[in-house]
Amino acid sequence: MQTPASRRFVFSPSGTPHLPLIVESIGYNPNQEKIIRPEGYPFYHWIQTEAGEGKLSYGNETIVLEPFTGLLLPPGMPHAYEAISHGTVWSTLYITFGGEATGPVLNAFAIREPAFFRWDPDSPLAPLLGSMLEQLDTGNDLFGLEISTKTYRFLGLLSKFGQASSVSVTRNVEKLAPLLQWMENHYRDPDIGLDSLAEVLGISSRHLSKLFQLTFGLSPYAYLVQMRIHKAKERLAGNPELTVASIAGETGFRDTSHFVATFRKHTNLTPQQFRRLH
Repeated sequence: MQTPASRRFVFSPSGTPHLPLIVESIGYNPNQEKIIRPEGYPFYHWIQTEAGEGKLSYGNETIVLEPFTGLLLPPGMPHAYEAISHGTVWSTLYITFGGEATGPVLNAFAIREPAFFRWDPDSPLAPLLGSMLEQLDTGNDLFGLEISTKTYRFLGLLSKFGQASSVSVTRNVEKLAPLLQWMENHYRDPDIGLDSLAEVLGISSRHLSKLFQLTFGLSPYAYLVQMRIHKAKERLAGNPELTVASIAGETGFRDTSHFVATFRKHTNLTPQQFRRLH
């Protein structure tokens, strides 16, 4: 996208309340100025780099936004951003949006904000915001219907083609790494409980649950059950000589009926149906 000057389109959030996603503003800034928002922004705020580099701080984190990277901030999160060094030019594209369906849409696309993304230059995500701005130049989208639809598509492409990462999530994974390896070695034990998992790291079960929820969106025990189901799938597909009962015992389930019920809950298939398919 080659844009000679900044452009900003502002919509009325109350003008079309029936839309699932309501765009508040969308714009391009060829020379991004320093922004400090101690109380955050009232809408979801996506910002990405078009050229140059910028640094953005939120919470206790500071990240660098280079070309083909962007960050989604939730409403009300304090933040500040500016060019990476004084006197350099940082060009940005941004979109701010809200609406009653925003939370469910983000959940459906497995986007947990604040979320940092990077993508390949040749992915369909790269030119999308620029093309949205170019379309708005025509002035044909008076009620924001098309821009709402394209924002939904943008979030979908972000989920599909963007590589999500987060400094805080990475740190959490590092903290949890010894426990994840311990689970890999002990998932066969049916007596594992939340307290025994917390003991591995020497932290409280409450703290452990919070770490898992922030990092994986799951409780520690739900993560362990998913691991057991994955191990069971490997055995069902790769070891046809093993009985369902023996696989149940090898993957940490107390009895066959519990294994079958749990497997069906997670896959919508019985173990035998899964084995026949694979």
